[in-house]
Amino acid sequence: MHTVAVLALDGVIPFDLSTPIEVFQRTRLPDGLPAYRVQVCAPAEEVDAGAFTLRAPRRLDGLAEADTVILPGCADPAAPVPDDVLDAVRQAAARGARIASICTGAFVLAATGLLDGHRATTHWVAAALLAELHPAVDVDPAVLYVDNGQLLTSAGAAAGLDLCLHMIRRDLGSAVAADAARLSVMPLEREGGQAQFIVPEHPPAPRGSTMEPLLLWMEENAGADLTLDDLAARAGMSARTLHRRFREQTGTSPLQWLHRARIRRAQHLLETTAHPVDRIALQVGFGSPTAFRDRFKRLIGTSPHAYRRSFQGV
Repeated sequence: MHTVAVLALDGVIPFDLSTPIEVFQRTRLPDGLPAYRVQVCAPAEEVDAGAFTLRAPRRLDGLAEADTVILPGCADPAAPVPDDVLDAVRQAAARGARIASICTGAFVLAATGLLDGHRATTHWVAAALLAELHPAVDVDPAVLYVDNGQLLTSAGAAAGLDLCLHMIRRDLGSAVAADAARLSVMPLEREGGQAQFIVPEHPPAPRGSTMEPLLLWMEENAGADLTLDDLAARAGMSARTLHRRFREQTGTSPLQWLHRARIRRAQHLLETTAHPVDRIALQVGFGSPTAFRDRFKRLIGTSPHAYRRSFQGV
């Protein structure tokens, strides 16, 4: 039987810890027999899991028996990882075990050096920190999971489910994986990537900067038909000067900033109303529904209709 070892470290995120336990334990072969044996391992007898203390049945030696090692995320991704944990994960990989991380568990995997030179992902909030701390890792913040064969990484929260279902399909085929997905009330394949859950933030401008009044006005009037000349007139400067100063203070152009403001508003309307997509396109300031769909897909990574289905279920 395929053995899955889930590693619990101090500060482990309970959701990340429980996801592989539940998904793999519930998976059944066509004859009804269990497909996986799941064991929780930890470097110490007790693990601080935030709201509760976890008593793991196995120590790190359990990783030596595992066909798959799962590294759940921890609350503090930048916390140092004990040397014995890193050694145990490296040894498991050296003998051919599959190593997979969920959410910020990618930081533990990256700390082993195994991810160097590989593409990986983590929760989008922590992606920049992962890239900063481990520059040899090619961090992709826009996907739900990355499969490098022996090494796999996933984004935050529900993306751990996506990764577990992907591994089950890889191990046992689509029929078994589809049954596991139904038990988890999850689609076997989700449309779009992690980008659809990332709110495109406005580049910050220093408080009290010359652009701050214009930015507030642009936010309030994002739905209007605005041109660069309109913005320059509002700011009381030439279009060329506005473009230069705007980029100096925000790192982007006025129209790019405006597009992001419109997409943020569109996300809110798609999540909270039943307005047709074409109507929303006009409400947020896009003169053409086609242009709105193109811009939305470029920034969010999925279509407006698919985004609405994800958040409204319709």
